[in-house]
Amino acid sequence: MNRVLTIEDDAVTAQEIVAELSSHGLDVDWVANGREGLAKAIGGNYDVITLDRMLPELDGLTIVTTLRNIGVSTPILMISALSDVDERVRGLRAGGDDYLTKPFASDEMAARVEVLLRRHNPGTVQSTALKIADLELDLITHEARRGDQTLNLLPTEYKLLAFLMRNAGQVLTRMMIFEEVWGYHFDPGTNLIDVHIGRLRKKIDATGQQPLIRTVRGSGYVIAEPL
Repeated sequence: MNRVLTIEDDAVTAQEIVAELSSHGLDVDWVANGREGLAKAIGGNYDVITLDRMLPELDGLTIVTTLRNIGVSTPILMISALSDVDERVRGLRAGGDDYLTKPFASDEMAARVEVLLRRHNPGTVQSTALKIADLELDLITHEARRGDQTLNLLPTEYKLLAFLMRNAGQVLTRMMIFEEVWGYHFDPGTNLIDVHIGRLRKKIDATGQQPLIRTVRGSGYVIAEPL
């Protein structure tokens, strides 16, 4: 199993990173300050490091510079609220392999980690695209295609489709969908999910195509290969 070290002082962000990467089958350790993070990065034998730019005790730029100066070549994804071009360039020139600005989409963060893993260990990482039958979703570009047709998805439709495809073949309840896609507790009185599923179906399961999204009466929804 690939091991990831997350160095992040914000607990909410760290929990989001750990949960997302763990759902991809990665073993994730988290530390909340720069000094401990540097020590673990040097001695922990990690496959990828996600590194916050601004940290207590030692900042991210100092950490990445130190690691590169002592010969540690572990791929590093720098994550920062500092989004201007000069900061991104500084991070990359110091030795970062990629740079992601906050706020970020969890799927994109995981896809960037997978790209770094694949470069470092060719052939050992899952694809950054999800595929069911002739439907394909690129987790980096957010482009969706069914056959030779590009699908124009709105951001919420993308999140909904990604969640369905990550759990292909599994019935997802409305509560599971609501909490994952919208991020707050399910309101049984709303038809928000049904409306978005309906819109997604119109784009994915066009006339003449075998339907991929199915309703499981009394339970929820599932996406799977055509029956």
